[in-house]
Amino acid sequence: MDSLTQIVLGAAVSEVSVGKKIGNRSIVWGGIAGTIPDLDIVSNLWMDPLDALSFHRGISHSFLFAFIAAPLLGYLVHALYQSKYHHIIAFVGWCLLFAGIGVPILLSGTSIIVKLLTMVMLGIIIWSVYKRYFIKEQRPTEASVKDWIILFFLAIVTHPILDSFTTYGTQLFQPFSDYRVSFCNISVADPMYTIPLIISLVLMSRYAKERSLRRILVWIGLGVSSLYMIFTLVNKSHINHVFENSLIENNIEYQRYMTSPTILNNVLWFCLAEREEEYIYGFYSIFDKSDKVELNRIPKNYHLLKANEDDRVIKILNWFSNGYYTVTDRKDGVLQINDMRFGMFENIAGKEDFIFRFGIQKANDGSYRLVDEQAGPPTKERKKVFKQMWTRIKGV
Repeated sequence: MDSLTQIVLGAAVSEVSVGKKIGNRSIVWGGIAGTIPDLDIVSNLWMDPLDALSFHRGISHSFLFAFIAAPLLGYLVHALYQSKYHHIIAFVGWCLLFAGIGVPILLSGTSIIVKLLTMVMLGIIIWSVYKRYFIKEQRPTEASVKDWIILFFLAIVTHPILDSFTTYGTQLFQPFSDYRVSFCNISVADPMYTIPLIISLVLMSRYAKERSLRRILVWIGLGVSSLYMIFTLVNKSHINHVFENSLIENNIEYQRYMTSPTILNNVLWFCLAEREEEYIYGFYSIFDKSDKVELNRIPKNYHLLKANEDDRVIKILNWFSNGYYTVTDRKDGVLQINDMRFGMFENIAGKEDFIFRFGIQKANDGSYRLVDEQAGPPTKERKKVFKQMWTRIKGV
């Protein structure tokens, strides 16, 4: 899921576990813990793109990581609050955090107005943090080492579990298996799941930690978001049924199939069935007047790889796409591997129709090398794509 969703989910489960003892600190530490698994993206700094692709949602998203990281972080944070210097450490930490967000903006090519607004916001935030730790009276925390361990464990372990419901897939069982768990029932960013959590956290943060209303509000947020998750699973079952019937009615035999929701919603779905030499695909909205999927065909074109399926690059991309990929020959002489799991941009012409696409080229030694990777629509087409998607969501 997107970072915002993981932050608010981490904050919510942390409030449920130890919010009564640490108050709004549960929101802060839960949000931090909820985003820790995604820090694996720093591997992009030293790994080549393919290794980074394999590493993301790997060991840091495993159950083992949660069991190891939670005690370590729990002991560290507990020791921090026991130290008489914890307010200094906390202040410096927050300053570094906000500087890490603001400084790149100040150094970027954005307008002077944006830079001035960023400087003002940084000044206001840092002054607020300074008052919190050096002027206002410091409130002691009642949390024990065990409480902190529970907080970090719940916030960290719910991150990969939530990711597992998306199409991308999560290696929950690393380092023992690189199998990627993927239920494909919710988009990587879905506001219908996230908004109830945000509202509940904002409302409950206004109440003292002793108030039972805090727990009631956060449980409501978790309950609503969980009910929505259940809806997505039921909805997927319905979409699967519609797609299966469409394939049967068209006398299409297939090896396997999958369905996945399009970005930011659970209404419009991409349906994909694999055959020996081709894929059958289509879009279906739950608002469609017909209970059938309009089917299209696209060839796999594996012959373009010239029997090099054992090449390292091909093997990694095959693993990443769970075997759902096609090959296209671009005009620039580059072969394009298209990850079919994430679907296509309907009605957008050209070979950039595919959401996830990788350009590969043969080296002098006969092996392939990755020359580019892209995700999402071309920048110049984004407005058009989302407009067409919104039209298609409303049904045909």
